[in-house]
Amino acid sequence: MSTTTITTGPLPARAVRTAVRYGYVPAMLLGVNGAAIALTTAGATHGAGKVWLLVLLAAAIAASFAAEHLLPYESDWNRPLGDGRRDAAHTLVNETLILGSLAAIPALAAAVTVADTWPHHWPLWAQVLAAILAADAGITLVHYASHKIGMLWRFHAVHHSVKRFYGLNGLMKHPLHQTIEMTAGITPLLAVGLPVDVASALALAVAAQLLLQHSNADYRIGPAKHVLALNEGHRFHHLKWAGIGDVNFGLFTLIWDHALRTYSYDGARRFTSDDLGMAAKPHYPVRYLAQLAEPFKTSGACTTSPATGTAGTAALEGARSRAAQ
Repeated sequence: MSTTTITTGPLPARAVRTAVRYGYVPAMLLGVNGAAIALTTAGATHGAGKVWLLVLLAAAIAASFAAEHLLPYESDWNRPLGDGRRDAAHTLVNETLILGSLAAIPALAAAVTVADTWPHHWPLWAQVLAAILAADAGITLVHYASHKIGMLWRFHAVHHSVKRFYGLNGLMKHPLHQTIEMTAGITPLLAVGLPVDVASALALAVAAQLLLQHSNADYRIGPAKHVLALNEGHRFHHLKWAGIGDVNFGLFTLIWDHALRTYSYDGARRFTSDDLGMAAKPHYPVRYLAQLAEPFKTSGACTTSPATGTAGTAALEGARSRAAQ
């Protein structure tokens, strides 16, 4: 483990690391999302204005990489393990699907709207916050189901094959599974008249959240780590032993995990690549196209192997004990 300290080195470097540790999350949550709301208010969801949303997304990704290199939780996770091109492909395909789906919002809304009860009179920021909380419920519950239902797990396993924990992991998903998750999150909103502007800001919020949630930056958010679904808690979700990762399913918040009694956290726990992946599938395909095909193969089926080995069993028992508290 090589957690970066902020008390050593030249004063300017310490100042930068301190700014990352305590300022990165507010900058992403308030700065990026605030900019997205401002852009949508200015009409960035129409015509050439959409380019500015793409520029904002690129800036968020760049900020993610910068924070991870300035203040890494684990320095080794900043170095590719033969997964750089694969993760770039997942990011490009899945983010294109998210942003591209925005163009279909009017047609989808016309098809599925039951009653336009959306609070159009609210300030845009309040509408976006309401959309985030509603989408969080649907996406989190599908995520939970993906660890319980074998067919869903086949596709979700792609995401759990990662061996390092960094920003782009958030979009390392099988596109079919991402579509299922986003459908669960967005359909109830469309049914009550979700506006395109709010949907656009929500799409950027999802992208920023995934960058934060899987970030290798050693940032701090204090007691908020028990409520917001960010990297300190989400690392527990990626522990490799069967059953132990069935915790902390939330995308934006951990509200549903507290309700489902699937919340787990241990501040003394440290993580390395040896803790990540899937113990039952240590040789899961690494290349992009092979990962897309794996869920359709016999080898892509869910296995029910328990946590393996003494260390795995102890870790599983510890996680279950913490989740029950």
